[in-house]
Amino acid sequence: MGERDDPSQEDNPYRQFLNPTELPGEVPSDSPESSGPGPLRTIWRSPRETIRRILATDPELHVTLLICLAGIGESLNRASNRNAGDQLSLEVILAFACILGPLGGLFGVWMYSHLIRISGKWIDGRGVYEEIKAAIAWASVPNVAGLVLWIPLLLISGEESFTKDAPNLVANSHLAIATLLLAIVQLALGIWSLVLLCNTIAEVQDYQSAWRGLGNLFLAGALLLIPLVIVALGLFLLFSL
Repeated sequence: MGERDDPSQEDNPYRQFLNPTELPGEVPSDSPESSGPGPLRTIWRSPRETIRRILATDPELHVTLLICLAGIGESLNRASNRNAGDQLSLEVILAFACILGPLGGLFGVWMYSHLIRISGKWIDGRGVYEEIKAAIAWASVPNVAGLVLWIPLLLISGEESFTKDAPNLVANSHLAIATLLLAIVQLALGIWSLVLLCNTIAEVQDYQSAWRGLGNLFLAGALLLIPLVIVALGLFLLFSL
């Protein structure tokens, strides 16, 4: 895989997964839009094969939508973890999540895709930006599915989903148990998204092992973290003199 903004069919590294007998205008038999289980279903159990097929047919398929929805979910989770409801109303939290969540998701994926691409080259990664972005987006499908769980969660606990104190949940054990079960399911979906991400990154980077994909993720995180630590340490030393 070399750098390519709009690869032709001849340069497409996944061209072997396309059906060369398809007529112009027809949907390829391997296409995510063809009959049979779609990629939103197959990504859960066959991430490498699914992302391979997507890249061979339509690398932009649902990418922006998935990133925006995942951004909303991440924004809600962050608001809950930081007890944002202690300072903001439920309406404001939901509005921020729906407006700023997608923007944060798009920016985060843009930045992380480049970090994965750069650090991946250190361990012989061959993926380009568009492929890595698609890999991240499609690995987020379980997290996107977890958005549905916010509906019963908000119906059960309302603004207490975002506050430090939850007197209604404490007073009602059934509501507390239901909330705990929903949180456990959300955690499981988050873990599965990470598993899928290791596999989709491994596929687009041409790694044999998903563990190497995980290593690429750690390297990308270090590439972002180390400069921040150096700057913070420098500022600390500067102002402590």
